[in-house]
Amino acid sequence: MRNELIVPSRKVYIVSEYSCGGKEEMKGPLKDKLNYCCDDDKFGKDTWEKAESEMQKIALYGALSSAELKDTDINILLAGDLTNQCVVSSYGLLSYDIPYVGLYGACSTCALGMGLATCLIGGGMADTVATVSSSHFCSSERQFRYPLEYGGQRPPTSQWTVTGAGAFILGDKGEVCVSEVLFGKSLDMGIKDVNNMGAAMAPAAAQTIRRYFSSSANDPSSFDLIVTGDLGCEGSRILCDLLLMDGIDITKNHTDCGLMIYDIDKQDKHSGGSGCGCSASVMASDIIKRLRTCELNDVLFIGTGALMNTLTLYQGGSIPAIAHLVRLSSGRDKNG
Repeated sequence: MRNELIVPSRKVYIVSEYSCGGKEEMKGPLKDKLNYCCDDDKFGKDTWEKAESEMQKIALYGALSSAELKDTDINILLAGDLTNQCVVSSYGLLSYDIPYVGLYGACSTCALGMGLATCLIGGGMADTVATVSSSHFCSSERQFRYPLEYGGQRPPTSQWTVTGAGAFILGDKGEVCVSEVLFGKSLDMGIKDVNNMGAAMAPAAAQTIRRYFSSSANDPSSFDLIVTGDLGCEGSRILCDLLLMDGIDITKNHTDCGLMIYDIDKQDKHSGGSGCGCSASVMASDIIKRLRTCELNDVLFIGTGALMNTLTLYQGGSIPAIAHLVRLSSGRDKNG
């Protein structure tokens, strides 16, 4: 049987990270942890898509500056977003002199980028890799649902696309180690409700977590946190129930990026946050910083994504999903 769990042959670290958020994110629990926030969701631009590109540019610049690196120090840039053909990333990062690879993993893009960067560095094919992901509420709404002016009623299971971005620099020296990667398998359980992404993605998250624990000597109690992104309230409940049926109990240490970014009661965000920028901004602003200070020591991060587009929905198709897993551990590189 093939071994699907990837353990890098040389150590890989998150060298630096930087997070951005919009005006709704400024009102949430992480408002004091986000590196950059703007109370104008257009970030000084004339379209929502250009605003999201600006967030990516700011996030990557912040991560490079924090690491005291130039763009020419980066071997490869991995970036993705939710907009058709990843144009937000393509346009937003044009000014950087770095070989570019566009990614699409929907809301799992942050974990996908970290995982691929780890493979490139761990396999000796690169020394330093940058990964960026973002989303914007307004650009996502008009692409996947309705124009903002429509003012449609949102059901309780719906999630709010985060206006945010996160950038990460990975290399061979640092304080937060990426010690394991497990890429997900696409899974379609027949869910067709675009307003219930949590239900579509939870089975994929459960599948990846089952695969991880079946190939690892660890169990859920080995970790300070098991962080998914972004299942929201509905998907988190389904995930925990599915795993309990298999005797895997993550209820004591599970959290979800979609539940961390907003106060969903006070901010009226229904089932919580979602989007490529949700897990990216939460991981960059909170989780990784807590690993740096050793407040957290061992974290499983499972990025979840719904792999549909508007055309498949109009044709009555169901929503395939995926979940990529990255294990993050604290501990400064003693040789660094």
